[in-house]
Amino acid sequence: MIQKEKSNILQKTFLELSIQVSLSGLSFCILDTAHDKILELGSTEFPQAVTPDIQLRRLRELLDTEVFEQYSFRDIRVIHENELSSFVPRSLFNESQLPDYLKYNVKILENDFINYDEIKSHDMVNVYIPFTHINNYLFESFGSFEYKHASTVLVETLINKSRNGIDKKVFINISKNHFEIVVTHQKQLLLYNQYHYQTAADFIYYLMFTIEQLQLNPELTDVILLGNTDRDDELYKYAYKYIRNVHIGNNFNPYKVGKQAREHYADHKNLILLNSF
Repeated sequence: MIQKEKSNILQKTFLELSIQVSLSGLSFCILDTAHDKILELGSTEFPQAVTPDIQLRRLRELLDTEVFEQYSFRDIRVIHENELSSFVPRSLFNESQLPDYLKYNVKILENDFINYDEIKSHDMVNVYIPFTHINNYLFESFGSFEYKHASTVLVETLINKSRNGIDKKVFINISKNHFEIVVTHQKQLLLYNQYHYQTAADFIYYLMFTIEQLQLNPELTDVILLGNTDRDDELYKYAYKYIRNVHIGNNFNPYKVGKQAREHYADHKNLILLNSF
């Protein structure tokens, strides 16, 4: 288990772990902060969305693997990936009214715990429902840790790393069965949304609908694809058919990639995980 004591001072002092959890899969990254190097990188996709009980079981199985037996960690971060979130301008935010920001697009249960992430540099708050059973398990097993919503890391990274030009940019972060659309303009968030899809036709419908609603020109607007795609992928080919300026983006990874992590690494994947440290 990852709380196991080690004699290696580097491992005790300088290693950090980030885990991204969803009902569709799990991913993790182990970072050696002393050398700014990614030591381990891995992910598991479930054939279909699972129940919270199965999700927790799969996380336990992951943390019991040999990869985690050899390390101890200074810090642990957990990234909750679900569609139970909403961005709120800081000027309209009231901590005592958290359910009000979610109730129109999220089914809230009586025992749901609601939390929020502050994006102070952009005067926004992300209100969301984390996976409480995951947090409880990790706290009981390993003590205190940090956690955020995946959309917080995604949006903050894309705003901060995007060039401050005059044109609006559309970022698509693609997963197996869903994707997030983030539209930015001059270091400002114009739109964040998440869509589920089954076919490439679903994907291009939602993408073109978003472009139309924002009155963007598909002949001029830059569309950057990230995540589970490449130039041979059907989603990329569909987007390229309807949009002139389609690009495969990069994950803005600031770290070196070690030998063990290299086989699972691609420049346009794992943006959320790699920018969660």
